[in-house]
Amino acid sequence: MLATARVAATIAVKDTPRIIPMCHTILLGAITVDFAEGDGYIEATVTTKSTGKTGVEMEALTGVSVALLTVWDMVKSAEKDEHGQYPVTRIENIHVVEKKKGE
Repeated sequence: MLATARVAATIAVKDTPRIIPMCHTILLGAITVDFAEGDGYIEATVTTKSTGKTGVEMEALTGVSVALLTVWDMVKSAEKDEHGQYPVTRIENIHVVEKKKGE
């Protein structure tokens, strides 16, 4: 499941300008996708690097979002209740952890 989510995140990072209107295409130097599993949760972290003069936070945020959507899609059948709802699964707290320039 996480291998599929990693691939989905990488594709999403590369396709961010197609997905987010007005987001410009930039040269990506590196993409890393990591997961941490805890008691009842999965945390996704996407790190993006570019040698360009602009940030790549939109690409990282898109990657995290798609990684978590992919996980949700793959686990939803295990949680779906008799009403077709997902009482526990949720995606929350997506944010930029750190942005550095000039590295």
